[in-house]
Amino acid sequence: MVMGLCLLVYSLGQRALRQSLKRGFQTIPNQLGKPTATPTLGWMFQCFMSIHLLTFASLKQISNLSEERCWILQFFGAPCGKYYHLC
Repeated sequence: MVMGLCLLVYSLGQRALRQSLKRGFQTIPNQLGKPTATPTLGWMFQCFMSIHLLTFASLKQISNLSEERCWILQFFGAPCGKYYHLC
């Protein structure tokens, strides 16, 4: 039952991402660097795995948040941008 719920959440997230890309007539690069309007959510998770929050002397900084990743975040909505301290 838990596995079914996880698959449902995954497919809903992937569907929302693809619909957002379709509304904006946009594409994002796939694993080979070619533009695609139908990325998998697993690929997006891999793209954001290397982003880290660094805290040094009470100063917080986000590492590896490139312009491309910021651009991709706009398709996920405001809550994701807030998670990465962009909103």
